[in-house]
This record gives sequence, C-alpha cells and structure tokens, in this order.
Amino acid sequence: MGTPVPELCREHGMRNASFYKWRAKYGGMDASLIGRMNELEAENNRLKKMCADVQLQNNVIKEAIKKSGKAVSVSQDGKDCRLQ
Repeated sequence: MGTPVPELCREHGMRNASFYKWRAKYGGMDASLIGRMNELEAENNRLKKMCADVQLQNNVIKEAIKKSGKAVSVSQDGKDCRLQ
C-alpha cells in the first residue's frame, strides 16, 4: 500500500485540495499527453491575444470613423486608406 495523500501533501508542502485538482486535471495522462496539452494551451493563449489585438484595432477604427465623419478603410498591410 502507498503513502496516504494527506501525508504526501504535508511532505511536499501542498494542500490536499491542490493535489485532487491536479489529479482531476492530469490523472491518467502520460508525459507526452501533458506536453501536448501544454502546447495547445500556449497556442490558445496566443490566438486569444491575436483576437484581442484585432478587436482593439477594430474599435480604434470605429472611433476614428465616428470622430472624423469620413469613411476610413485599413488595407491588409495595416495602412490607412482614407475614402472621400
């Protein structure tokens, strides 16, 4: 029989709840699956940042249109193309 969970947690300075959360998230996974999950989480964070940047750019453009009263278009290379 192995060492009881409360004793292991005490030895490693962690709470029982932390252990059970870790086990719920990673239990049954081998190292390659954990590595792949970490890669996917990193990619997801990168994509979320990209989406936030695009939304911010969109909001800035909308505000510029409201203030100027003129239509403003942004080309794919990021340069403003003012329309009369």
